[in-house]
Amino acid sequence: IPPSPRGVPQIEVTFDIDANGIVNVSAKDKGTGKEQQIRIQASGGLSDADIEQMVKDAESHAEEDKKRRETVEAKNQAESMVHATEKQLEEHGDKLAEADKAALEAAIADTKEAIESGEPEAINEKAAALTQAAMKLGEAIYAASQEDTSHEVSGENEGDDVVDADFEEVKDDDDEKKSA
Repeated sequence: IPPSPRGVPQIEVTFDIDANGIVNVSAKDKGTGKEQQIRIQASGGLSDADIEQMVKDAESHAEEDKKRRETVEAKNQAESMVHATEKQLEEHGDKLAEADKAALEAAIADTKEAIESGEPEAINEKAAALTQAAMKLGEAIYAASQEDTSHEVSGENEGDDVVDADFEEVKDDDDEKKSA
């Protein structure tokens, strides 16, 4: 995959499992058209006792796995929010008041610290605070956009001297003669 910004590459992945337990995995990059495949098959079978032991291990670690999943999902969501907010701040930061800009930068820093801590509750809390701070940036962007639009509309009318004209309908004598 060539270097590109986050979210740009599109990869189509296909998993095929046949009746013998052989897994065929293929991945195709939609941008370049390159495709790779791998075939996964068991080199030796597991005994029923091994399978039972693995199932028991999975059940005993289910709670731990659930917590780890929550943490990973919270981290991914927060990192995505941080990335999007930083990008918007870079593009539209000039439309934001200095106090709001400082608060947004602090919220980004707090969220990054929470991500490093690995605590899902803290991550979710800081990500929610970042979302609220980012909404102020969105409001500022749209307010500036509407302000620009109103200046354009009022600017167009300033040069036009529109005068309402009074008019009077004058009937021809020919029309009166025809109707009589």
